[in-house]
Amino acid sequence: MVRRRSSATVPLSAAFALLIVYASLYPFSGWRWPPGQSLQSLLTLPLAQYHIAFDIWANFIGYMPLGALLYGAGVRRGWRWGWALLLAVLAPTLLSYALELTQNFLPERVPSREDWLLNSGGGVTGALVAAALAALGALRVWQSLRDRWFIPASAGALTLLLLWPMALLFPTPVPLGLGQCWDEVRELAQLALEDTPWAPAAESWLLPSSPLLTPLSPAAEMLCIALGLLAPCLVAFAAMRSRARRAVLTLGALVLALAVSTLSTALNFGPEHALAWLTPTAVPGLMLGLLAALACCVLPLRLAAAVGLMVLTAQVVVVAQAPENAYYAQSLQAWSQGRFIRFHGLSRWLGWLWPYAAAAWLLVRVGARDEG
Repeated sequence: MVRRRSSATVPLSAAFALLIVYASLYPFSGWRWPPGQSLQSLLTLPLAQYHIAFDIWANFIGYMPLGALLYGAGVRRGWRWGWALLLAVLAPTLLSYALELTQNFLPERVPSREDWLLNSGGGVTGALVAAALAALGALRVWQSLRDRWFIPASAGALTLLLLWPMALLFPTPVPLGLGQCWDEVRELAQLALEDTPWAPAAESWLLPSSPLLTPLSPAAEMLCIALGLLAPCLVAFAAMRSRARRAVLTLGALVLALAVSTLSTALNFGPEHALAWLTPTAVPGLMLGLLAALACCVLPLRLAAAVGLMVLTAQVVVVAQAPENAYYAQSLQAWSQGRFIRFHGLSRWLGWLWPYAAAAWLLVRVGARDEG
């Protein structure tokens, strides 16, 4: 089998593994040696003291995509199906065991042998489903579809496009306004510099210049929404040749933005408020973004990447001026008494980091010597 150099399954597998690590070890605080535990008891993992249906299904289903992605990554790298299946079975099993073992040192986490078995079973199931789909020709169909729609060096763009809807699940200060993370960066920097000689010198820089941000003007909010729709379109355009297919993808991005934003609002604030995000500026902003994206369909690949860099920069600057979503604390209570907050936090991290990851990929495309 010919090795495919560019495959979205590899970065997606790495990203999903990191998300599992985050969900398993959150909140990363209170590390200590578990009292009364020997090394042998830690290595064998304790039995679960209670069983919750949500946790059982989450532990099983949460590892299925990892097993499927790892199998796809192995096959796409040119491995024989047997080696790819072995990787997809062993890697989730070992990752789960390592994370359950590490949870012993976190007082807010409860490791168990059952969780490990459920995680491993989910990974095996995902791998077997992916192997069955591959045997039925699903990978060949996907490769043919990708070859028609995208250039060979499109793995980064595909990964970003697949992660974009997940990033929108977290309530943003402005619809589609991803990238507001400077307060968290300041807090992390303050924590890192605490009790160091550099703390006083950095204090003035780390303190927010305006503790209470005023709401964006309607024009600025409309611009931010338009840029939020235009940004993923330009990421796709930097990896697509066909202008007609770019227009189809633009319409798909609009539909996806509407669906995910509505779902996010319903999950966070209740089904009765599902359409509350459609403010008087939201619809004009979406239409402006749609028209701008359709106009950009004619851009060459590298020019689309350059324009995308400018769009992402403008979006981050505008959204940084918006106050944080006032209903975030209320939304946390809606996630099944906090059991889902770890996964909710994953979408928050994606919302913070997606524009910067997209900008990094676009920067690489701007410097590419060829168009493919």
